[in-house]
Amino acid sequence: MIDAGLLTCVGIGFAIGIAMGLTGAGGGILAVPALVASMGWSMQQAAPVSLVAVACAASAGAAHGMRHDLVRYRAAFLMAAVSLPFSLLGVVLAHRLSQPVLFVLFAVVVILTAIRLLRIRPDDLATPGSAADRTINPHTGRFSWTWPTALRLAAMGAAAGTISGLLGVSGGFLVVPLLRSFTALSMQAIVATSLFVTALISVGSVCNAFAHGAQIPLAFTSLFAVATVTGMLLARRLGRNLPHAHVQRGFAILFIFMALILAAQAFAV
Repeated sequence: MIDAGLLTCVGIGFAIGIAMGLTGAGGGILAVPALVASMGWSMQQAAPVSLVAVACAASAGAAHGMRHDLVRYRAAFLMAAVSLPFSLLGVVLAHRLSQPVLFVLFAVVVILTAIRLLRIRPDDLATPGSAADRTINPHTGRFSWTWPTALRLAAMGAAAGTISGLLGVSGGFLVVPLLRSFTALSMQAIVATSLFVTALISVGSVCNAFAHGAQIPLAFTSLFAVATVTGMLLARRLGRNLPHAHVQRGFAILFIFMALILAAQAFAV
């Protein structure tokens, strides 16, 4: 007889991978509340397991982007490098805050992400002549490296790192809307670059968590990671045929549902 816990593990991991493959984000922000609700874990227990799986899946997705020359490496490395000290700060804060406070903070972040997804339209990208448009070289499709561009990307990395350490998520759900709002990258390049940043930030956050005494169930985490990578690879293959706006609305509704679960957990603790 198949263990129900293993089926839950595979199902959640596969769903997380699908979310990451279709949106370039959403992995940890779904994985942590799903593990908390289904396994009865605290956020501190769920966070490192989520980050390991997200790091594996994001690496697989980023590799696909690399093969198609979509990843903007220098921007990704800058954001990840800036995120690491801020991730450490987030981990320290997470160990000083109570469970109800962390649940409420996570619910607020999820709701804001859902609202952002519902508000993004296909024509929201920068228009020619705007400040965001000037971040990209129109001839190469790559970043035009100026101090304002570098500072903008560094600020994105700081925000993603803080959220990653504090809530145990990769920060990719922030990178995608920020890149979309403040740069003129194509959506394909945004997703690929976000996955690369997510992989780097997740690895750094896992190391920070282990340095602060985090422990993970190896068998469960391995199975969870395999399921997540499988979902990611399937979504990256099939996602090109799905309308992006419909995908965004679907995940926005799912995010709101997860936020309600977190809010309920906060009042139950």
